[in-house]
Amino acid sequence: MPLPQRAVHLAVASCVALVTVVGTLMRDRDAFDSPGRLLLGWSLIAVGCSALLWRRRWPVPVAVVTLLCCAAYFPVSPVDLPLLLLAFAYALYTVAAQGHLAAAVTLAVVTMLSTVYVEQVVTRGARHVDDAAIFLMTGWFVGVIAIGQVHRTHRAYLREVEQRIRAAEREKDVRARQSATEERLRIARELHDVLGHNISLINVQAGAALHRHSKRPRGPEELVPALEAIRDSSKDALRELRATLGVLRQVDDAEGAPVTPAAGIEQIEELTARARAAGLDVRTTVEDAAQGLPPQVSLAAYRIVQESLTNVARHARAHTAVVTVRRDGDNVVVRIEDDGQGAAPGAEGSGINGMAERARALGGELTALDTGSGFLVEARIPLGGDA
Repeated sequence: MPLPQRAVHLAVASCVALVTVVGTLMRDRDAFDSPGRLLLGWSLIAVGCSALLWRRRWPVPVAVVTLLCCAAYFPVSPVDLPLLLLAFAYALYTVAAQGHLAAAVTLAVVTMLSTVYVEQVVTRGARHVDDAAIFLMTGWFVGVIAIGQVHRTHRAYLREVEQRIRAAEREKDVRARQSATEERLRIARELHDVLGHNISLINVQAGAALHRHSKRPRGPEELVPALEAIRDSSKDALRELRATLGVLRQVDDAEGAPVTPAAGIEQIEELTARARAAGLDVRTTVEDAAQGLPPQVSLAAYRIVQESLTNVARHARAHTAVVTVRRDGDNVVVRIEDDGQGAAPGAEGSGINGMAERARALGGELTALDTGSGFLVEARIPLGGDA
């Protein structure tokens, strides 16, 4: 188990202090002529070094305390022990590393000016620090402050990098959730279009057959065409449902590439044939220029026609519907118009909203309105909408 960083720092400081004290005592063992001065000197050393324990919480006050201990120690102590000077340098480094650059520079300048004043004015001829030592101390303090500032800048850079990584991770999670939500909505819209259309036709066909049979019972054989139409519609519903669910299953395939369901403009004739079987007269016009559309555009056009015919069969009580698919410049225009009773003012169900979302998702637009003699749905989709 690794040691705490505080314990490591304390051990290193203790070793440095021990080596410095022992070396100084061996060198100046003949200088201990005054026990009082010696005791005062060691007391100042103890106070200055102990103050370093609070250097992170109060960096500037601790540096001031160590500086005052230095100022009191060297004039009274018979031994010039550099331990307090090292403590002050360490405190000065901490002040710079904590971001108090102005305070660190001020303390260093005050220290050097005080030293020069004492050596040049107070002691005069009996100097203890020569010019070379003052120059070295100046460079030492400048280096300590510079290292502290570099350390602070490095820590700030690491914090910024960490914040950016966290922000990128959060953004990635948000995008993943948004993608999952969009995918769920897309699948729900596909299932709504597939099942809603075919089940609606089945309902209409079954209801019409029962209605005719209740009015003019002719035997079970008259129900055969309706049952065949219901069978075909349910078969188509199951086929499209399997194709839609295949998008999910193929995510785990070896190739790992989901495919778009096969529905498109090419299947509009099959779509309108099922609507005709339900009793609706559907007239379809697909221009040659509208063939060979990009897959996503072709699918959107197919689903819009499918949902429109579903609404006509369920709600419009129409006899005729006209479906037109044509090219208009760089757009494909899908138009479905019926001769039914139209829609109530302000009526806008999930079907119309779903068609509008399909068009907008590809950069297009959809218009749905009551014409007075029926209902009109017109979508304009850019051919580059699958990009």
